[in-house]
Amino acid sequence: MELLSTSARDLDRAAEAIRAGLLVAIPTETVYGLGADAWNRVALARVFEAKRRPSFDPLIVHVAEPAGASEVADLSARYAATLAERFWPGPLTMVLPKRERVPDLATSGLPTVAVRCPANAVAREIIRRSGVPVAAPSANPFGYLSPTRAEHVVAQLGDRVDFIVDGGRCPVGVESTVLDLSTDEPLVLRPGGLPVELIAEVIPGVRVYDRATTSPSAPGQLPSHYAPSRPLYLVPHGGVAGIEPRGRAAALCFGSDAAKSAERGGRWSRIIDLSPSMDPVEAAATLFDALHELDAAGFDELWAERLPDEGLGRAVNDRLYKASVK
Repeated sequence: MELLSTSARDLDRAAEAIRAGLLVAIPTETVYGLGADAWNRVALARVFEAKRRPSFDPLIVHVAEPAGASEVADLSARYAATLAERFWPGPLTMVLPKRERVPDLATSGLPTVAVRCPANAVAREIIRRSGVPVAAPSANPFGYLSPTRAEHVVAQLGDRVDFIVDGGRCPVGVESTVLDLSTDEPLVLRPGGLPVELIAEVIPGVRVYDRATTSPSAPGQLPSHYAPSRPLYLVPHGGVAGIEPRGRAAALCFGSDAAKSAERGGRWSRIIDLSPSMDPVEAAATLFDALHELDAAGFDELWAERLPDEGLGRAVNDRLYKASVK
């Protein structure tokens, strides 16, 4: 981990690091974000690994200018243009239909993407110099306090992040407000740095998601969601080799030995090895694409092996469990 200043030279270094697939903690007006190239699936997987998130919850994609949001999201949703004009740059995240290019790992497989343009000039300059949209959840381990100073990132993440840009204290100090515009009725999913009262001036009567009285509907909270259209069965690591599938079946394996054992059985129409080298970061980066590929191929059954339940393997297992037949 290396601490960078806000000098032009260091901002160039931060931008180059993001383009190279490294992780860079950047200051925003809300909290420090753990920045990664939003187009790079491996870099996105490293974000989850560094944060030790138990599941693949959607990440917020940051852009340098409000107009840049059209690269990742469809801004034609009702209210989106008005809200962007009034509150961007600023602490408002909008959930909108995503562009096809956005990796599923950034959206947890959802057809929507969370996007915002931060008000912090340093953050926007890093994004601008990197030339890519930047996914940047809060730069802290899952369940820890969000960082509002560079030293908080150093203490909580240490060498799990490649660079930290010290931009001083974050003036807002709480995460952005998240507003879902992807359905007919706008819904504030998370109150934050932008008061709901200001949003209500644009969207009269806007609803706020009530976690105390409303059934969970936010991404990553349901026990079963984003499941493929074909039944998916989950087995222990190495267990695919002993399965007798019914009809045309496909398997997700972890590690070349497991994949070779499955191949020797000759019972599978398709086998995908999420990571021949048994690297959970690589497995996480390829998981969503593999699930989409197998689902679209029309197999009768899908089978997947659990990863070792540690590190990012725990997050892959969580996603597979939520997609599987119970």
